[in-house]
Amino acid sequence: MKRTPQAKIIRRALALIQEEFAARYHIPLGTLRDWEQGRAEPDQPTQAYLKVIARAPERVDRLLNSRPHGVPRTRPRFFLGSVGARVRQDL
Repeated sequence: MKRTPQAKIIRRALALIQEEFAARYHIPLGTLRDWEQGRAEPDQPTQAYLKVIARAPERVDRLLNSRPHGVPRTRPRFFLGSVGARVRQDL
């Protein structure tokens, strides 16, 4: 029997679709899909991060997605990096 990837188990336990899980926990959607479909496996630091999400999902969400009181939300700005690629900078 094939083993279900850890990320998929955690995501399903939180009742989130892939897009919601990826956005909430700042994981690239393609990476999450690769993990869930068995095309790739998270490295050790990422496995630890997934364990933290599994144990305290609301806290991780709050820490990643909150901003200090009174600090306005800024719009992302783009600039040309040294190789000419567009790089996102939150200013």
